[in-house]
Amino acid sequence: MNALNSEAFVLFGQHILWSDMIGNILGLAALALGWRRNLWSWPVQFASGLILFGAFYGHLTGSAGKQAVVMVVALYGWWQWNRSKGEGTDGHITPRFATWRERGAMVAAAAAGTVAVALLFKAYPSLSWDPWPDAYIFVGTVVAMYAQARGMVEFWIAWLLVDLVGVPLNFANGYAFSGFVYVIYGALVLWGMRDWWLRSRQGPRPALEGAPA
Repeated sequence: MNALNSEAFVLFGQHILWSDMIGNILGLAALALGWRRNLWSWPVQFASGLILFGAFYGHLTGSAGKQAVVMVVALYGWWQWNRSKGEGTDGHITPRFATWRERGAMVAAAAAGTVAVALLFKAYPSLSWDPWPDAYIFVGTVVAMYAQARGMVEFWIAWLLVDLVGVPLNFANGYAFSGFVYVIYGALVLWGMRDWWLRSRQGPRPALEGAPA
């Protein structure tokens, strides 16, 4: 991992590490595969998390912990999509909108989780130099990936909300390539959200009790 943490090049005065570059390119590929509802989105996401774990470990412990969770959720996503892929007419999962109950549960989990993780980071300062943004990204990433694993269109919105904090935080920490990639993430998220939104209209409508407005 020492070789991966060596400098690849300098971009706009920022020193880009090989691990930062490769990990984020894989993350970008995973998002593109997720847009296409391709099962390989999850192994690629796992590989991205593994490399970025090495990039952050020892410097940004909170971010490294986030990547460890990313790898666990990627395994869950692989299992969930592999189990559900036969339900769609095209051999892939069928995107759907979350019910209001699911939305409420995810918002509540994100809020409570962010507070809990931020307090943990504040209690152990070595885990993060900026507890609240790190906690927000940590928990937001888990919620977004969970929603993706369940085939919910809302996962794209969750990623946008994570990007709003992730972009400036990466630049502030010297991970410029991560910041640039997150900008590209934003464009992909908008296109992917439109595609999943349209596909969700082709599938069965949710039950009235939990249907979105």
